[in-house]
Amino acid sequence: MEAETKKVVNIAVMTVSDTRTEADDKSGDTLVDRIEAAGHHLVEKRIVVDEIAQIQTALKQWIAEPRIDVVIATGGTGVTGRDVTPEAFEALYDKPIPGFGELFRMLSYESIKTSTMQSRATAGVANGTFLFALPGSTGACKDAWDQILVHQLDSTSKPCNLAQLMPRLLEK
Repeated sequence: MEAETKKVVNIAVMTVSDTRTEADDKSGDTLVDRIEAAGHHLVEKRIVVDEIAQIQTALKQWIAEPRIDVVIATGGTGVTGRDVTPEAFEALYDKPIPGFGELFRMLSYESIKTSTMQSRATAGVANGTFLFALPGSTGACKDAWDQILVHQLDSTSKPCNLAQLMPRLLEK
């Protein structure tokens, strides 16, 4: 039996923050390092302020870009007044993936106990592009990538994965 060839996934990373810069964007850098270590291709990394309009402008550009399969954002998923990432993302979903947030919070409970209830991590599909919004902490990015995304974006992961569904996302 011939070994299955792993698909390279094209990913964009967005850090949502009013204060982070490229020099101190540890969460974004953590995601980039893990994406590249997994053999995927980073198409673009961008820092966007906590404003729905700016987040959606970047998302719409990436969703329209055929070279981008997945967008992963970090930051802005909490419950404070400036945390608007879930609202920006969810308004653009064709289909939500509620299991992602549920699974993330279940796994996160092991690390941060009941504080995980403050996370509004979310995921969905928009125009054939997977969108994931993670909390802004480096630990949350590590947990989400290492325990969920690395497997779901690996086309050889069994029994099934999101990467193998990419060619079918725009079916009618």
